Amino acid sequence: MTANTPTPHRAPPPAAHGQAYHIVQGGARALSAGGLGVVAYVHATLADQYDRVSAGISQGDLFRIEAAVAALAGLLVLVWWRTVSDAFASLVAAGGLALLLIYTYVDVGELGPFPDMYEPVWFDDKRLAVVAQAVTLVMSAFLLIGHTRRSRRLVTDVG
Repeated sequence: MTANTPTPHRAPPPAAHGQAYHIVQGGARALSAGGLGVVAYVHATLADQYDRVSAGISQGDLFRIEAAVAALAGLLVLVWWRTVSDAFASLVAAGGLALLLIYTYVDVGELGPFPDMYEPVWFDDKRLAVVAQAVTLVMSAFLLIGHTRRSRRLVTDVG
């Protein structure tokens, strides 16, 4: 190639493919935000019942914090279509799911200012939170993979 020869570029994907992916991505965002909304609702409604479980901070306060963080993550996933918001949603869902499962199956005990939250019983709200967090985790992982593939494609197209 000479200096005056234009650099060949890949043809853009067909419009239908890009539009279909955009619709699927929107659905994944809606499911992710919906799951986080369910997590926020469940934790906010249960918080009062756990105020008596306390060390330096009560389990009810931890539930309120989880509700606020999940609501924020859900809002960000809907309005700010960026890798960081999808990663935040993924971390919130993964962390909540991990803690829920740990405190269901392992008696960790009191950890510093955190109370002993061991509760080996499954009830409807707990099951709902697990499903919502799992759905959010899968959908946010899909969104993160989409960001990764898109950034690789951009680097390949530029390079």
